[in-house]
Amino acid sequence: MIDRARAWLSQDPDAETRAELRALIAAAEDGDADALAGLEDRFSSRLAFGTAGLRGELGAGSNRMNRVLVAQAAAGLAGYVNEKNKTTDAETPVVVVGYDGRRNSDVFARDSAEIFAGAGLRAILLPRLLPTPVLAFAVRHFGAAAGVMVTASHNPPDDNGYKVYLGGDDEGSQIVAPADAEIAAHIQRVADAGDISALPRSLGYEIASEIVVDDYIAATASVAPAPEGAAGLSWVYTAMHGVGWETFSRILDAAGYPAPIPVTAQLEPDGAFPTVAFPNPEEPGAMDLAFERAREAGAELVIANDPDADRLAVAIPDASAEDGWRRLTGNQIGLLLGWRAARLVSEAGAPEGASLACSLVSSPGLQSVAEHYGLDFHSTLTGFKWISRAPGIVFGFEEALGYLVNPETVRDKDGISAAIAMLGLVTEARGRGLALADLLTEFDETFGAFASDQISVRVDDVSDIARIMAALRAQHPSAIGDVSVERVDDLLEGVDDLPPGDVLRLWLTDGSRVIVRPSGTEPKLKLYLDVRGDSAADAAARVEQLAAGARELLDQIG
Repeated sequence: MIDRARAWLSQDPDAETRAELRALIAAAEDGDADALAGLEDRFSSRLAFGTAGLRGELGAGSNRMNRVLVAQAAAGLAGYVNEKNKTTDAETPVVVVGYDGRRNSDVFARDSAEIFAGAGLRAILLPRLLPTPVLAFAVRHFGAAAGVMVTASHNPPDDNGYKVYLGGDDEGSQIVAPADAEIAAHIQRVADAGDISALPRSLGYEIASEIVVDDYIAATASVAPAPEGAAGLSWVYTAMHGVGWETFSRILDAAGYPAPIPVTAQLEPDGAFPTVAFPNPEEPGAMDLAFERAREAGAELVIANDPDADRLAVAIPDASAEDGWRRLTGNQIGLLLGWRAARLVSEAGAPEGASLACSLVSSPGLQSVAEHYGLDFHSTLTGFKWISRAPGIVFGFEEALGYLVNPETVRDKDGISAAIAMLGLVTEARGRGLALADLLTEFDETFGAFASDQISVRVDDVSDIARIMAALRAQHPSAIGDVSVERVDDLLEGVDDLPPGDVLRLWLTDGSRVIVRPSGTEPKLKLYLDVRGDSAADAAARVEQLAAGARELLDQIG
């Protein structure tokens, strides 16, 4: 481990991580067990490059996010792009790079641009820190072969990441197999070659003009220009210490919506995220400041973006809630936005094959919306890399607060365009004398009352997850609670043209559904529960009973 650390130290261009690593090496050489364990953690494995790119804790070592690892990733991606370009007569491939406000995001982005340019690519760096959806837009705007966004989205403050998009036939979507493995192989060859200082670099990269941002703003403002009911809307907005506000505020002006009441302490980018323990609007406490501001102002609505503004959270007044506000679930928001999209495309004359899509763990209510309007429906594996590729997609969502409302502009989740669409819904309802809560009731009356819940089982030993999944496969449960299991789909065997995945889908005789899968980012087993009831109250009661039965099943497996 000490030898590996010394080899890494010799190529590290970052003074901070060099000092960090020198101190660990010195302590380990003096026999410090904790220091040696620290080196083991940093160098016994490598941060894996997969369909989400790279994401991990900042620090020195092959199992951390740092300038060495990013340089290797950039050189590997450049090798992949150049290899693919050899088979065509196209012009010099373009790679566009964006970055958010996290620690070292700008450094990683500039390193990448220099390495792309040094590899003979046309490298374009976005003009400043911007939301992830702007980078996804820019890939198509520039006709790029690939794009990189340096962000860890809503991860803890000490994390950063490297998200990769592909142009061409991929239309600006995130990478999927086999591209992920091919890029990873290129990255490994760079890492095996050793010293990153030998990689060619160039300062000949371009800085994109503001035109790309202006075009994104114009396209997003057109998603839902403010109707007459917008005047007088009182709403609160938080950027969660991220990069969403500057771009979002310009879109609000262009679309004609009244300015929000801001959560000032969270409005500007701050990679330390000082007011939240975990900068994810799904986490308990993350929206407390927004709720406090909304109570003070008597607001009608709260809207939040996560730090890179690719997710949207919405909350409404609720007298039964402890603090007077209730955050809508990702499924509730997705169903409302899906209803809006289906109505609009139907009114405009839906083209053949127009579809709604969601991840297989998201609410089946979207299929009911699609059927109501005569649209196609697609259920995909989790992640927008799959949702965005649904044939004929006009709208897609996943329950983790991700929404794709403008696929002709951005082929990824976009919390800003989703916020504009939600404001359009809210203000149209205001024009009819209705609040957002009333739209939820209208949805139930029109399409049926759907309710969802989620159970997360955190484990200390990740092998426990594999053991539980194996036990469920070895003997499918005959019932969950008092309801019999009708059939079980094992996605490892291939189901409904879905790519194979470690997912079990259980269908119950009363129409309920339970999906079991390991988390892709944490040591957790996740169960997704969905029911359809005769009313909202009936659905809520049924999903509560289903959750109790699911917990009993897990207890039996042990």
